[in-house]
This record gives sequence, C-alpha cells and structure tokens, in this order.
Amino acid sequence: MDSDAIIKALLLGLVEGGTEFIPVSSTGHLLLLQHFFGLEGESNKTFAILIQFGAILAVLSVYFTRLWKIALALPTNPEARRFVLGVLLAFLPAVVIGVLARDFIKAALFNPFLVCCMLVSGGVVLVVLDGLRWEQKHHDATRFPLPMYLKIGLFQCVAMIPGVSRSGATIVGAMLMGADKRAAAEFSFFLAIPTMAGAFAYELLKSYKSLSFNDGAMIAVGFIAAFLSGLVVVRTLLAYVARRGFALFGWWRIIVGAAGLAGLLVYG
Repeated sequence: MDSDAIIKALLLGLVEGGTEFIPVSSTGHLLLLQHFFGLEGESNKTFAILIQFGAILAVLSVYFTRLWKIALALPTNPEARRFVLGVLLAFLPAVVIGVLARDFIKAALFNPFLVCCMLVSGGVVLVVLDGLRWEQKHHDATRFPLPMYLKIGLFQCVAMIPGVSRSGATIVGAMLMGADKRAAAEFSFFLAIPTMAGAFAYELLKSYKSLSFNDGAMIAVGFIAAFLSGLVVVRTLLAYVARRGFALFGWWRIIVGAAGLAGLLVYG
C-alpha cells in the first residue's frame, strides 16, 4: 500500500469517526469522498462499512462503565432488562431490512447524486425541527416506553438510504416522540452499538474472501482513525447539542450536499 492510499484511508477514517454520531451521514460523506478520490469499486464500498467498527469501539470505551453496570444488573433489575429489550426492539427492523435489502442498497443506492439530495433534504429537516418547540417528556434514554424504542428503530431504517444519516434518523424520530435533544442523541449512541456491529459482522462475512492484503491494510488504517475521531465526538457531542441543538449540523448537510451536486455537475 503506497503513501497516497494510506493518506486517503486515514482521511476517510477520520471523516467516518467524526461524522458517525452527528446527524450528517458518515456514509454519505465517505461515498462522496470516495467518488472524488476515484475509489468506487466494491471493495471500497466494503471499506466504508467495515471501518465503522472503529467508531463503535469509541462508544464502547466512553460508555463502558455504564454499560457494564447495566449488564451486571440484568439478573436483578427489571429496569436494566427493560432497557436492553428496548435496544433490541429498536435494532430489530434494521436487521430485517438490512439482510433482505443489502445487495439492492449497495448496487442501487450507493449513488453520489442520491447522497447529495438526501444530505440537502435532511439538512432542511434538521434546521426546521431544531427551530420548533415540542413537548419534551422523555429525558432519560434508558427509560423510553417500549413502543417508542420500536418506532425509533423504524425511523433508523430510513437511513438505509445513504445520505440520510443513521444518527440523524434516530435523533429526529426520538425528538418527534417527545425526547429532549440530549436523550435523543444519547440513545442514538446506544442503538449504534448493535446496529453497526451487526452491519460490520454481516459485511465481513459476505466480503472477506474478496479482500486483498492492501484492502485489509487500508481498512486497518481507516479503523484506527475512525476510533480516534469518534472518541472525540462521543465525548463532546451531548454537551454541545444540549446547549446549541442541531441547526449547525443541518446547515452543514445543506452546504456539503450543495457542494457535492456542484462538483458532480462540473467534474462528473
């Protein structure tokens, strides 16, 4: 693997970790960068999925103590069992649709033009929603009603379309059902763990035979970079959104999507 490939893998990994947990679509950003870098083969689509595991480890490292306490409490604490059940309910729709539609999604929806349109439209949704007042009746991500967890999982399925944003879909869904901004963002962290771990494992199972040594080296570089940048975001995001909300991310999506459309028009 040459230095140019290392730099590209490093940049892509930093972008993945830096955007995975904010509502701007990490997959959309990666697909646009890969398009303009000339990295659009099947192995590069696989790369974009597999390096997400670095971001998962960032969440686990920050929330390890809290998650470990929940795990230890499962035999005796009904609230702990209820929360784990809620995460599983939210995860279930993505499992079904992801398994059934994986090939279609990679073949038809990993499209730069579609990504740009989704970035812009999703940005408009975030800006509008951030300016609205809504009833905030849920303030703890571990105590949402069970039906609410399932509904958030259905919202997450919209993010199967690259450019929508997994975290953005879950955050918007939670806020529309009465969660405050901090609780909505925090639950998107928790739901990311099984969702992204499942996507990683399924993609690795399907693609490992086709990966070369160079592919593996690029994934390793991107993985480490995603972990480090994801760590920074997870440690700082909740405090930011509690004070400032999501409007900045909405405008960021609109700017990136518009720039991407301009780039596609000029450069193809």
